[in-house]
Amino acid sequence: DRNNEPLAISTPVNSVCANPKELALDRNRWPELAHLLGMDEDKLQRLIAKRIGKEFIYLRRRINPELSKQVKALKLSGVYLKREYKRFYPTAEVAAHAVGFTNIDDEGQEGLELAYDDWLQGQDGRKRVLIDRYGQVVEDVEMIESARDGSDLFISIDKRIQYIAYRALKAAVKQHDALGGSVVVMDVRTGEVLAMANQPAYNPNNGAERVGDRFRNRAVTDVFEPGSTVKPFTVASALETGKFRPHSLIDTNPGSMRIGGNKVTDIKNFGIIDVATVLKKSSNVAASKMALALDAEHLWDTFQSVGFGKVTGSGFPGESAGILTDYYGWSEFERATLSFGYGLSVTPLQLAHAYAVVANGGLMVPVTLVKTDFSEEPRRVMPAYAALQVRKMLEGVTHVGGTATRASIVGYRVAGKTGTTRKSAAGGYSENRYLAVFAGIVPASAPRLVGVVTIDEPKAGDYYGGQVAAPVFAEVLAGALRLQGIAPDSPSAERTTLVTKDVALPFINEVAVQ
Repeated sequence: DRNNEPLAISTPVNSVCANPKELALDRNRWPELAHLLGMDEDKLQRLIAKRIGKEFIYLRRRINPELSKQVKALKLSGVYLKREYKRFYPTAEVAAHAVGFTNIDDEGQEGLELAYDDWLQGQDGRKRVLIDRYGQVVEDVEMIESARDGSDLFISIDKRIQYIAYRALKAAVKQHDALGGSVVVMDVRTGEVLAMANQPAYNPNNGAERVGDRFRNRAVTDVFEPGSTVKPFTVASALETGKFRPHSLIDTNPGSMRIGGNKVTDIKNFGIIDVATVLKKSSNVAASKMALALDAEHLWDTFQSVGFGKVTGSGFPGESAGILTDYYGWSEFERATLSFGYGLSVTPLQLAHAYAVVANGGLMVPVTLVKTDFSEEPRRVMPAYAALQVRKMLEGVTHVGGTATRASIVGYRVAGKTGTTRKSAAGGYSENRYLAVFAGIVPASAPRLVGVVTIDEPKAGDYYGGQVAAPVFAEVLAGALRLQGIAPDSPSAERTTLVTKDVALPFINEVAVQ
């Protein structure tokens, strides 16, 4: 990892090999060999018969040292040991989705093992040698080609933050009886991914768990409709035009609006609200009215400029580009629903990358899963004033009265946005299957980290993003801030009193009592 902690190691082991022609001469000892290797005698016989014209076969790959001694002690004609390497993953399932795994021949199959297979792979050398009847080298005759070691790879993941993300996500998925989830933590200055965890996970050291879709890195390959987490970009697009300012008023009465034959609704009637409150209360009606006041092309341009509809460029195998349809085909209702996150699809990594733009004052840096001491020249994709105004508004979301009070972190100002989306079903959207999302920025006054949390189909009662995903964000990012040594930006942590049912309850730094 970025702190020189090993995530994948190749350890030397022996494999049992044979020359079928020579082994055929000791047929009476085949039962002894089969028993030692734990093989069926008939299977060994068929294997030798099939390859009798060859000079090399594997009998058993990557055995333990004790078995190696026993095989060597056999002194069986044509049977010998070959030195190989076995990949071992010290963190097991904690970082499995990011790191990936290799096959029995040490070839990368998933994750960064696959993406950087050529970099990690060594190259065998070739030499002419003399061997005895047991296949043991007795003399080096001539070096034909020197071997080349593979290169170390230092990735952007911080094992400590990765563990916190893994632990918090696993606990939340269990607590809410969810199908799964993802967490992404990114350094906004460099674009480095510091943590990337998914549930369900798998142990790459156990070949039996490398089945089905357990090893799929959902944070990069799976797309979802992001819901209200895209409202900040709708607001940013509106601010760019000058038609709206943070204190512009929008009438959401009576809490719903009709667009053609369709209806957009809020969870309640918010009345006349300003643009900042659109994000704090997460009004679909207000977001729709803002989107309909903009040119479709302008709204589309804002969305695609922050990375929606295209891969992040992380280089991770199988990364999805998500879906952002062309604005030429949008109806007014489609433009409205797009403003609050329906009709487009993103990955958790894409969403984190987009929030990094807001965190960076409108500048985009490339995403990387490899440790870097410098980043490419950032590219401006959003006016600085729009990004800064949106970031300030997003702080209200985590304050009392906002939808994400559970995302608050003591001592730090947090900016973020919740999303609770109905999952698609036959003929439309499900009435009881949800995806809970939270995306946030810390510290809000001088952003360093962005985090995105998704919880898929929570079924234990709570399902809103502010109830299910926001607490995971708070736990993970609080740990990341501490480990990164990032100073608090709200050090006073003023004590306030919240009155609930006539009982005075203290809380600190606007962490709401639920």
